[in-house]
Amino acid sequence: MHELSIATAIVEQAEEIARADGADGVSAVTVRVGELAGVVPDALRFAFEVARDGTALAGARLVVEQVTAQAWCGGCAEEFAVGMPPFFWCPRCDRPTQELLSGRELEITDVEAVPAPR
Repeated sequence: MHELSIATAIVEQAEEIARADGADGVSAVTVRVGELAGVVPDALRFAFEVARDGTALAGARLVVEQVTAQAWCGGCAEEFAVGMPPFFWCPRCDRPTQELLSGRELEITDVEAVPAPR
């Protein structure tokens, strides 16, 4: 399950962001996951719960924003939802395209830090 290594990297990066902001901990991390990223959101959530134990994210929640895969057909200027790569077939002109606009994202978009006590 590679989601555990991804979750561990998310925890490490969120801890670094929190430390850089002078925060004591993290209450939530938001990630964007594209449907073609090869990551199962439920498995990532479960792995995050394991990876966060004993860290500054011990009580943090993981918010997963799923991103639909969209492609662009240069032949007819159609933007459309896609199936599986490597070729995506345009529903308008029935031609293949490899111009993916979204769907492979795997990124942290927000870290909700818990301020350090003063």
